[in-house]
Amino acid sequence: MAKLFEPITVRGLEVRNRIWVPPMCEYSCENRDGVVGDWHLVHLGSMAIGGAGLIIAEATGIVAEGRISPWCPGIYNDEQVVAWRRVTDFAHSQGAKIALQLAHAGRKASTHREQSGNGSVSIAEGGWQSVSSTSEAFDGYTAPRELETHEIPVLVQAWAAAAARAMAAGFDAVEIHAAHGYLLHQFLSPLTNKRTDEYGGTLENRAKFVVDVVAAVRQAIPNDAPIFVRFSATDYAEGGVTPDEIATVAKWCAENGADLFDISTGGLITGVKIPTGPGYQVPFSETVAERVGQPVSAVGQITSAEQAEQILQDGQIAVVMLGRQSMRDPHFALRAAHELGVEIDYWPIQYSRAKWPKN
Repeated sequence: MAKLFEPITVRGLEVRNRIWVPPMCEYSCENRDGVVGDWHLVHLGSMAIGGAGLIIAEATGIVAEGRISPWCPGIYNDEQVVAWRRVTDFAHSQGAKIALQLAHAGRKASTHREQSGNGSVSIAEGGWQSVSSTSEAFDGYTAPRELETHEIPVLVQAWAAAAARAMAAGFDAVEIHAAHGYLLHQFLSPLTNKRTDEYGGTLENRAKFVVDVVAAVRQAIPNDAPIFVRFSATDYAEGGVTPDEIATVAKWCAENGADLFDISTGGLITGVKIPTGPGYQVPFSETVAERVGQPVSAVGQITSAEQAEQILQDGQIAVVMLGRQSMRDPHFALRAAHELGVEIDYWPIQYSRAKWPKN
């Protein structure tokens, strides 16, 4: 049996294989109300049909002002819960597990989607004032308002409430988004956190926000429901976060109830050189995996069954996540089983003619 197709249990959740789909923003809530519709059903549902073990739905606002754009989904009201339930029910009908990434975009909120323009959406256009660890703007965006100290615990509770709604919507797990230059990452990195209160200065202080979120979410959801945390392991800039620091923060999160770490990189600032290539982020995942006891996933230009299998065989990585490749081929897991000659029992009966022969 290829390791790709070995089941994995995270906390109380058993997942049928180690081919997972990471969160990918779709900017497709056309009514700007954070309510998902047919696009999300078909987009995520096709990957469930295609054999993915677990699918993480895209960055979803814990509050309306936390959305990346006015077209992004939310999980802060009952209408959104009902809409997401349609998606999770279908994923489960195909044997897949599904998680929701809980996010706040911070200073990268209230932005245009590709087809609507560039930069920030103004208040006159239906945007809003963004907030951050800082009052310094992300390049090309409107400057945020620096959060007051007393506002941060309120957002911690908003994460917890969003997690409870995610469970009501049928999700099997939640992922806390602390990567890619969004709010929790803005607090973690010294490049965007010059605060002098209890959330700034030392690594422990800068990590307090995300650790508090993990602890609050753990209290808000069933004990057997896993919590994932996505981190950027480097800012690709001098003075930014380092893989060793992120490994330390991951250990603190684990002590407060986190179960798996989804390691990515970058996104905090522009103008940095990112040395991309096949599997370019895998070494960062391995660094974290060497330091923590929880499973760690790898993502970043993983495009073939052989490459994905080798990543799992070579090191301590527990799960591979395929993003763009899953968009190109929503049935990647079925194709991987076909190419590797692995017999699995979750081919959709409608697709059974595609199983064999190999050629």
